[in-house]
Amino acid sequence: MNSRVSVVTIFYNAAEFLGDAIESVLGQGYRDFELLLVDDGSTDASAEIALAHVQGESDRIRYLQHPCGENRGAAAARNLGIREARGELIAFIDADDRWRPGKLAEQVTLFDCFPEVEASCGTVNYWRSWAGGEDELVPTGHVRNTPIKAPEAILALYPLGKSAAPCPSDLMIRRTTAVAIGGFEEGFTGALQLYEDQAFLAKLYLEGTVYFDERCWLDYRRHDASCVATVSKDGRYDEVRRHFLEWLQAYLAERPDLQHPGVIGALNRALIPYRYPRLRQPLRAAGKLVRKITRS
Repeated sequence: MNSRVSVVTIFYNAAEFLGDAIESVLGQGYRDFELLLVDDGSTDASAEIALAHVQGESDRIRYLQHPCGENRGAAAARNLGIREARGELIAFIDADDRWRPGKLAEQVTLFDCFPEVEASCGTVNYWRSWAGGEDELVPTGHVRNTPIKAPEAILALYPLGKSAAPCPSDLMIRRTTAVAIGGFEEGFTGALQLYEDQAFLAKLYLEGTVYFDERCWLDYRRHDASCVATVSKDGRYDEVRRHFLEWLQAYLAERPDLQHPGVIGALNRALIPYRYPRLRQPLRAAGKLVRKITRS
């Protein structure tokens, strides 16, 4: 008998934190789930940690990897998890994050209460106290505790809007929806992984009904080795953002049914600084603001 929820944990050389992420899943009060541990070509002890958990609960936990143990990037690893998922609902948790104990139970109940909702997430704890810093609760979305129909969210949330975007580790989505929108975009590799979740979410917002809950289910670990920290440190944020915007423009060009005037207008405004180099100074100011928001 299949579990109702498939939990997808992707990891790449994440031995330092992977065990904590897995234990936070296994510690859930809700038990009708399977856990898919997707190895994206790790060369450290991550695989051993994952396989040790499989050995202990082989009826609930599966270990997955690409052919020949290749490293294909976060999007490809998430897609592997989606393909192998047997549950009606899919929840993601990255290897350096931690769920709070009531996450699955409360999120599944939400889907039962709102059958029209295709994806949900909640407030996020930006978790710095694990390393002696100060935590910060950041509500996701512009409106909470009500279903949001397409395409409202894409206009209100980062990166086209101003409200906070979901963290992948907080997202639960119906498997049929994840498949219908084509999964994650596997071209977002390397530094572009900073936006691999945003490309997936953009497709979701354009077609699906989403729900932003006020409750906090996720401790999102902040550390210097994260993709966000690395891209910001390397000064490649503008490059990555431009790639995303141009990808979204091409995606919409292929989907006339999704070309909502408001979305096209917001996208064109976001592209202006790249089309007119003299506006680079305002772009840099906007980039600093986004990085400030991201850090918080």
